Amino acid sequence: MGQKINPLGFRLGTTQSHYSLWFTQQKNYSESLQEDKKIRDCIENYIQKNMRISSGVEGIACIKIQKRIDLIKVIIYMGFPKLLLEGKPPRIEELQMNVEKKLNCVNRKLNIAITRIANPYRHSNLLAEFIAGQLKNRVSFRKAMKKAIELTEQGGTKGVQVQIAGRIDGKEIARVEWIREGRVPLQTIRAKIDYCSYTVRTFYGVLGIKVWIFVNEE
Repeated sequence: MGQKINPLGFRLGTTQSHYSLWFTQQKNYSESLQEDKKIRDCIENYIQKNMRISSGVEGIACIKIQKRIDLIKVIIYMGFPKLLLEGKPPRIEELQMNVEKKLNCVNRKLNIAITRIANPYRHSNLLAEFIAGQLKNRVSFRKAMKKAIELTEQGGTKGVQVQIAGRIDGKEIARVEWIREGRVPLQTIRAKIDYCSYTVRTFYGVLGIKVWIFVNEE
Protein backbone atom coordinates (compact mmCIF):
# COMPACT_ATOMS: atom_id res chain seq x y z
CA MET A 1 0.00 0.00 0.00
CA GLY A 2 0.99 3.62 -0.55
CA GLN A 3 3.91 3.00 -2.93
CA LYS A 4 4.35 6.62 -3.95
CA ILE A 5 6.73 7.83 -6.65
CA ASN A 6 7.74 11.35 -7.67
CA PRO A 7 5.35 12.28 -10.55
CA LEU A 8 8.14 14.06 -12.46
CA GLY A 9 10.63 11.18 -12.36
CA PHE A 10 7.84 8.74 -13.26
CA ARG A 11 7.16 10.68 -16.51
CA LEU A 12 10.75 11.29 -17.64
CA GLY A 13 11.03 10.65 -21.36
CA THR A 14 7.29 11.00 -22.03
CA THR A 15 5.78 14.30 -20.88
CA GLN A 16 8.66 15.44 -18.66
CA SER A 17 12.21 16.36 -19.74
CA HIS A 18 15.38 16.75 -17.66
CA TYR A 19 16.17 20.12 -16.07
CA SER A 20 19.91 19.65 -16.73
CA LEU A 21 21.32 18.66 -20.12
CA TRP A 22 25.01 17.74 -20.33
CA PHE A 23 27.35 14.83 -20.88
CA THR A 24 30.53 14.04 -18.94
CA GLN A 25 32.89 11.20 -18.15
CA GLN A 26 32.02 8.98 -15.18
CA LYS A 27 34.90 10.28 -13.03
CA ASN A 28 33.71 13.92 -13.47
CA TYR A 29 30.00 13.21 -12.98
CA SER A 30 29.74 14.09 -9.28
CA GLU A 31 31.68 17.32 -9.87
CA SER A 32 29.24 18.42 -12.62
CA LEU A 33 26.27 17.53 -10.43
CA GLN A 34 27.62 19.64 -7.55
CA GLU A 35 28.22 22.49 -10.01
CA ASP A 36 24.51 22.36 -11.00
CA LYS A 37 23.52 22.49 -7.32
CA LYS A 38 25.79 25.51 -6.74
CA ILE A 39 24.28 27.37 -9.73
CA ARG A 40 20.68 26.75 -8.58
CA ASP A 41 21.44 27.65 -4.93
CA CYS A 42 23.31 30.81 -5.89
CA ILE A 43 20.42 32.06 -8.10
CA GLU A 44 17.76 31.22 -5.49
CA ASN A 45 19.72 32.84 -2.64
CA TYR A 46 20.35 36.01 -4.66
CA ILE A 47 16.66 36.38 -5.50
CA GLN A 48 15.64 35.66 -1.89
CA LYS A 49 18.01 38.32 -0.53
CA ASN A 50 17.35 41.08 -3.05
CA MET A 51 13.76 40.77 -4.11
CA ARG A 52 10.56 40.06 -2.29
CA ILE A 53 7.29 41.19 -3.80
CA SER A 54 4.22 41.76 -1.64
CA SER A 55 2.76 38.25 -2.02
CA GLY A 56 6.05 36.65 -0.92
CA VAL A 57 6.52 34.84 -4.23
CA GLU A 58 10.09 34.72 -5.54
CA GLY A 59 8.78 33.86 -8.98
CA ILE A 60 11.15 31.06 -10.09
CA ALA A 61 9.25 28.20 -11.75
CA CYS A 62 12.36 26.23 -12.72
CA ILE A 63 16.02 26.64 -13.67
CA LYS A 64 17.30 24.72 -16.70
CA ILE A 65 21.02 24.19 -17.26
CA GLN A 66 22.69 23.25 -20.56
CA LYS A 67 26.43 22.64 -20.66
CA ARG A 68 28.92 22.50 -23.52
CA ILE A 69 32.72 22.31 -23.37
CA ASP A 70 33.12 26.10 -23.54
CA LEU A 71 29.69 27.35 -22.40
CA ILE A 72 27.24 27.00 -19.50
CA LYS A 73 23.77 28.23 -20.46
CA VAL A 74 21.30 28.84 -17.62
CA ILE A 75 17.64 29.55 -18.41
CA ILE A 76 15.52 30.89 -15.54
CA TYR A 77 11.77 30.49 -16.03
CA MET A 78 10.11 33.26 -14.00
CA GLY A 79 6.58 34.41 -13.40
CA PHE A 80 7.69 37.97 -12.54
CA PRO A 81 10.93 38.59 -14.51
CA LYS A 82 10.98 42.39 -14.19
CA LEU A 83 12.38 41.85 -10.68
CA LEU A 84 15.69 40.81 -12.30
CA LEU A 85 15.57 43.14 -15.28
CA GLU A 86 15.12 46.36 -13.26
CA GLY A 87 17.88 48.62 -11.99
CA LYS A 88 20.95 50.21 -13.56
CA PRO A 89 22.91 48.09 -14.38
CA PRO A 90 20.24 45.34 -14.54
CA ARG A 91 20.36 42.96 -11.58
CA ILE A 92 20.82 40.02 -13.94
CA GLU A 93 24.39 41.24 -14.65
CA GLU A 94 25.17 41.30 -10.92
CA LEU A 95 23.67 37.82 -10.58
CA GLN A 96 25.82 36.56 -13.46
CA MET A 97 28.97 37.93 -11.78
CA ASN A 98 28.00 36.26 -8.49
CA VAL A 99 27.51 32.86 -10.16
CA GLU A 100 30.81 33.21 -12.07
CA LYS A 101 32.64 33.93 -8.80
CA LYS A 102 30.99 30.95 -7.11
CA LEU A 103 31.86 28.57 -9.95
CA ASN A 104 35.31 30.04 -10.64
CA CYS A 105 34.82 29.21 -14.33
CA VAL A 106 38.01 30.24 -16.14
CA ASN A 107 37.78 28.32 -19.43
CA ARG A 108 34.01 28.47 -19.86
CA LYS A 109 31.60 31.30 -20.55
CA LEU A 110 28.44 31.64 -18.47
CA ASN A 111 25.25 32.85 -20.10
CA ILE A 112 22.10 33.52 -18.03
CA ALA A 113 18.78 34.05 -19.84
CA ILE A 114 15.33 34.78 -18.42
CA THR A 115 12.11 33.43 -19.90
CA ARG A 116 8.77 34.86 -18.81
CA ILE A 117 5.90 32.50 -18.01
CA ALA A 118 2.51 33.59 -19.36
CA ASN A 119 0.36 32.03 -16.59
CA PRO A 120 2.52 31.98 -13.42
CA TYR A 121 0.03 30.08 -11.24
CA ARG A 122 -0.10 27.14 -13.67
CA HIS A 123 3.29 26.15 -12.22
CA SER A 124 3.41 24.17 -9.00
CA ASN A 125 6.52 25.96 -7.61
CA LEU A 126 4.93 29.41 -7.84
CA LEU A 127 1.66 28.13 -6.38
CA ALA A 128 3.48 26.50 -3.44
CA GLU A 129 5.37 29.77 -2.82
CA PHE A 130 2.08 31.68 -2.86
CA ILE A 131 0.56 29.30 -0.25
CA ALA A 132 3.75 29.53 1.87
CA GLY A 133 3.53 33.35 1.83
CA GLN A 134 -0.11 33.21 2.96
CA LEU A 135 0.68 30.76 5.80
CA LYS A 136 3.57 32.97 6.99
CA ASN A 137 1.12 35.88 7.19
CA ARG A 138 -1.12 33.68 9.41
CA VAL A 139 -3.92 33.37 6.89
CA SER A 140 -6.17 30.34 7.58
CA PHE A 141 -4.81 27.29 5.74
CA ARG A 142 -8.20 26.46 4.17
CA LYS A 143 -8.56 29.99 2.86
CA ALA A 144 -5.01 29.84 1.41
CA MET A 145 -5.67 26.48 -0.29
CA LYS A 146 -8.98 27.64 -1.81
CA LYS A 147 -7.43 30.88 -3.07
CA ALA A 148 -4.55 28.91 -4.65
CA ILE A 149 -6.99 26.60 -6.43
CA GLU A 150 -8.94 29.62 -7.75
CA LEU A 151 -5.72 31.12 -9.17
CA THR A 152 -4.82 27.81 -10.86
CA GLU A 153 -8.27 27.41 -12.41
CA GLN A 154 -7.96 30.88 -13.94
CA GLY A 155 -4.84 29.63 -15.72
CA GLY A 156 -6.90 26.97 -17.52
CA THR A 157 -5.68 23.75 -15.89
CA LYS A 158 -7.67 20.50 -15.82
CA GLY A 159 -7.19 19.74 -12.13
CA VAL A 160 -5.19 20.61 -9.02
CA GLN A 161 -4.49 18.99 -5.65
CA VAL A 162 -2.90 20.77 -2.68
CA GLN A 163 -1.71 19.11 0.53
CA ILE A 164 -0.39 20.75 3.72
CA ALA A 165 1.17 18.70 6.54
CA GLY A 166 2.56 19.61 9.96
CA ARG A 167 1.37 21.57 13.00
CA ILE A 168 -1.34 23.40 11.08
CA ASP A 169 -2.65 26.54 12.86
CA GLY A 170 -0.24 25.76 15.73
CA LYS A 171 -2.15 22.68 16.94
CA GLU A 172 -0.10 20.34 19.15
CA ILE A 173 -0.76 17.24 17.05
CA ALA A 174 0.54 17.36 13.48
CA ARG A 175 -1.92 16.39 10.74
CA VAL A 176 -2.34 16.32 6.98
CA GLU A 177 -5.00 18.37 5.18
CA TRP A 178 -5.64 18.24 1.43
CA ILE A 179 -8.06 19.55 -1.15
CA ARG A 180 -8.59 18.58 -4.80
CA GLU A 181 -10.44 20.24 -7.65
CA GLY A 182 -10.92 18.56 -11.03
CA ARG A 183 -8.96 15.47 -12.19
CA VAL A 184 -5.43 14.58 -11.07
CA PRO A 185 -4.61 11.21 -12.76
CA LEU A 186 -1.25 10.32 -11.14
CA GLN A 187 -1.19 6.79 -12.61
CA THR A 188 -1.59 7.94 -16.24
CA ILE A 189 1.88 8.45 -17.70
CA ARG A 190 0.71 10.50 -20.70
CA ALA A 191 -1.00 12.99 -18.36
CA LYS A 192 1.34 15.98 -17.93
CA ILE A 193 1.47 16.63 -14.20
CA ASP A 194 3.47 19.41 -12.59
CA TYR A 195 4.54 18.54 -9.02
CA CYS A 196 6.31 20.41 -6.25
CA SER A 197 7.09 19.79 -2.59
CA TYR A 198 7.95 22.90 -0.60
CA THR A 199 8.96 23.54 3.02
CA VAL A 200 7.81 26.67 4.82
CA ARG A 201 8.99 27.88 8.24
CA THR A 202 6.07 29.47 10.04
CA PHE A 203 5.80 31.04 13.49
CA TYR A 204 4.60 27.75 15.02
CA GLY A 205 6.88 25.28 13.20
CA VAL A 206 7.76 23.80 9.84
CA LEU A 207 4.98 22.89 7.41
CA GLY A 208 5.27 20.84 4.22
CA ILE A 209 3.30 21.84 1.11
CA LYS A 210 2.75 19.53 -1.87
CA VAL A 211 1.11 20.66 -5.10
CA TRP A 212 0.02 18.54 -8.07
CA ILE A 213 -1.30 20.33 -11.18
CA PHE A 214 -2.82 18.40 -14.09
CA VAL A 215 -1.82 20.61 -17.03
CA ASN A 216 -3.04 18.56 -20.02
CA GLU A 217 -3.04 15.09 -21.59
CA GLU A 218 -0.66 14.30 -24.45
